[in-house]
Amino acid sequence: MTVDSMYQEIILDHYKHPHHRGLREPYEVEVRHLNPTCGDEITLRVHVEGSAEEGWRVADVSYASEGCSISQASASVMADLVIGKDIDAATAVYEDFLTLMQSKGQAEPDEDVLEDAIAFVGVSRYPARVKCALLAWMAWRDATTQATEGSPT
Repeated sequence: MTVDSMYQEIILDHYKHPHHRGLREPYEVEVRHLNPTCGDEITLRVHVEGSAEEGWRVADVSYASEGCSISQASASVMADLVIGKDIDAATAVYEDFLTLMQSKGQAEPDEDVLEDAIAFVGVSRYPARVKCALLAWMAWRDATTQATEGSPT
């Protein structure tokens, strides 16, 4: 089995068996993001615990989404990677994933940090698909920023 086929299997597994799918309560912020290029969409909820003084922690991420296997799998992987982490650690994972997606297939991702998200390295070679992979991550970042800055919508 090649590395590319193993990565494809990881993406398909998260697509067929998504983690954290289904909108849950409690939550501080709900956002909706759309990729107008292909029609992928996500409604994402973030529940954070803590405070600006103590530090924030991602207590939960839940979502409802429609779209291609890449956007669906990416939402599942993203939720796995950020839930339970403090905001700084979760943001560092987000930034590593963003760097991976901007690498055009040239990155050497750190599996210890990105875990299943390394499977998207091949996706980064296709600019039109990068937006699909980033949709949930951008929604998470938007919702988390709103939740921790006190301006939920």
